[in-house]
Amino acid sequence: MHERMKVNVVEFGDRRCFQLQWKDPITGRKKTKSSGIERTGRKKERTEAERVAAKFEAELREGRYHEPLKVTWKDFRERYESEKLPGLAERTDGKVASVFGWVERVLKTNRLAELTAGRISHLQAEMRRKGLAESTIKGNLAHLKAALRWAERIGLLVKAPRIEMPKRARGTDLMKGRPITTEEFERMLAKVPEVVGQEAAASWHHYLRGLWLSGLRLSESLELWWDRDDRLCVDLTGKYPMLRIPAELEKGNQDRMLPMAPEFAEFLLAAPEPDRAGPVFDLRSRQGNGKCLMAEWVGKLLGKIGRAAGVKVHTDPNTGKVKYASAHDLRRSFGERWAARVMPAVLQALMRHESIETTLHYYVGRNAQNTARTLWEAHKKAVGGNISGNSRQTGPESTAETADVSDCES
Repeated sequence: MHERMKVNVVEFGDRRCFQLQWKDPITGRKKTKSSGIERTGRKKERTEAERVAAKFEAELREGRYHEPLKVTWKDFRERYESEKLPGLAERTDGKVASVFGWVERVLKTNRLAELTAGRISHLQAEMRRKGLAESTIKGNLAHLKAALRWAERIGLLVKAPRIEMPKRARGTDLMKGRPITTEEFERMLAKVPEVVGQEAAASWHHYLRGLWLSGLRLSESLELWWDRDDRLCVDLTGKYPMLRIPAELEKGNQDRMLPMAPEFAEFLLAAPEPDRAGPVFDLRSRQGNGKCLMAEWVGKLLGKIGRAAGVKVHTDPNTGKVKYASAHDLRRSFGERWAARVMPAVLQALMRHESIETTLHYYVGRNAQNTARTLWEAHKKAVGGNISGNSRQTGPESTAETADVSDCES
């Protein structure tokens, strides 16, 4: 910018605030923007407007001011969805659509530049007020941040706003649910006909047992096929049944083979060979018309089954709102069972966690009594039942803690 650029404070009769006016050194045209200081007729406000003008003049001279672009939110969304999303993992589409929907419902943004750090902070607060889990809020904001950085790179934004990612408050529970017991799972099975109807009950019994044995996420379960190479697919060609994930569904853009739990493999192999075609879980609607249901609707029906069975998995300490068993709680039960059987690295692969930290936080060491029982049983096997050590503490079987240990078994 030109060193002699001057910003003047001007007044217009139809404007509530003092205006800042300067000449663009490139076009030679006058430009005007509001100072944000209201015209009251007092010297104090005029002085404050002149201070704002001096600060703005310094920004212009040093090249630190960038005029906001007038790209609309609608144009940005259309370009992002047509130019960027096709190159990302397929499941990303739904996640991006979800957070963009939040932006439109809560912020009602017309122009992309209106999406400031303060507005996004308000959006985050609204998500929390509506009861979204911290992990869900963090995931939503991560997708929004990536989209806005893309907008900056291609010139739709001067600079992407800073987004403060949520940090879990100290002492809060990692899970907004819990693993359910076998008895609770059987109660859910018993309530299936009441919720989905007698005609559809068989397909839903099959589906719930599949979730219980596989640890699949809800979205994964509805994308699981016997015979489609472009979807999450059962692979029976090797020595052990596996799950195959095609490159287009993966962030790394590479085909992957993942292990499945032996009991889930046996569950799948029980299907007659002629039936091993199409989706693994062909859910029926209440009318039994064979139409596959959308993930959101399936999730709601599973929640209704949990509610009908009275399986409460979480109560919000602030609002008292009760959460009933869902698909993710069946996955938690699967993880809890296998955490006692295999090492963390194996459990990570079985749960399909991207990070070992997720496995450690959610499933390893959550139940100290179960961990202690496993250690003592391993120790007894190693020494043939002859436990040595401090004579005053010869093992849990000699104390009143034995009952507590057995009570923790799931």
